[in-house]
Amino acid sequence: MEKKARKNDIVLIAVIIALAAASYFGIRIYQQINTKDPLAVVTIEDVEYGRFPLDEDVTEKIELPDGAYNTLVIKDGRADVTEASCPDGICVNHRAVSRQGETIVCLPNEVVVEIENGEESDVDSVTN
Repeated sequence: MEKKARKNDIVLIAVIIALAAASYFGIRIYQQINTKDPLAVVTIEDVEYGRFPLDEDVTEKIELPDGAYNTLVIKDGRADVTEASCPDGICVNHRAVSRQGETIVCLPNEVVVEIENGEESDVDSVTN
């Protein structure tokens, strides 16, 4: 009886590992399919400032009327805020973003960088 319980435990563990691996790879494939022609969309105070394709390397200094600024760098398919005039610098310390729905937010300057797919998605929301 003891050996049968251990055998069933091993089968259960193998099934759980297989389901976890299938879920992981399924999510990765979905992300690759869903991020064709991704764009970094920059908004300032809820007004769109610009759209920048992630497949082109660019450096954009986003200057605000009050003299504040954020520097957006797009390189190697990732968008990153590398410099900002805000006092806390949280946006500068944020990791670079590259997948749909990821954002970098600079609250003091009210600048948002959000990654969007070039086409409309059928999915209402995605949690990364």
